[in-house]
Amino acid sequence: MLLTIPLIAYSGLQQAFVWAVFTKSIVTPVLGISGVGGAMAIYGAADVVCSLIAGRLTSGLHSAASIVSVGAILQAVVLFCPMSGLLGAAIPLFIGALWGVGDGVLNTQLSALLGLLFEDVKEAAFAQLKVWQSGAIAVIFFLSPNITLQAMLILMTTSLFISFGSFMFLTLVVEKSSTVRP
Repeated sequence: MLLTIPLIAYSGLQQAFVWAVFTKSIVTPVLGISGVGGAMAIYGAADVVCSLIAGRLTSGLHSAASIVSVGAILQAVVLFCPMSGLLGAAIPLFIGALWGVGDGVLNTQLSALLGLLFEDVKEAAFAQLKVWQSGAIAVIFFLSPNITLQAMLILMTTSLFISFGSFMFLTLVVEKSSTVRP
């Protein structure tokens, strides 16, 4: 369970980032408050479609690792987009769509991963999922008024790399233990 905590925490961080920071610091300055709904609708649509696709493509730990890798790369790209300073009117919408893809992939694969790894104690695993997600969401909502967008992007990028590294290590540990068993 310890190796899943960074990934679970990141899922909460990125959800709160979208609602607290992305809408305030990226969408509103470019599109205005009236553009927030449209950007979030695009985010939600991309999230749903990619969640359905990722769920259909998941057949085990190997496929989950591949899909999570693609999602992590997309989220890393999105985290670096606002740093470039090129924020035309379509960019927040595009970032929202990419973030929705990453969120859909991450949450679908995280649920599948918990279901695969904790088959006998699913209720406890999903309870832990909500505890760690809620704690991470609280961190973003407490920090967002007090730190800059650049600092938040660095925090998110760092947590993405830590959670992805933890996930890849978990994949190796699970594969190794499954090949050792007779």
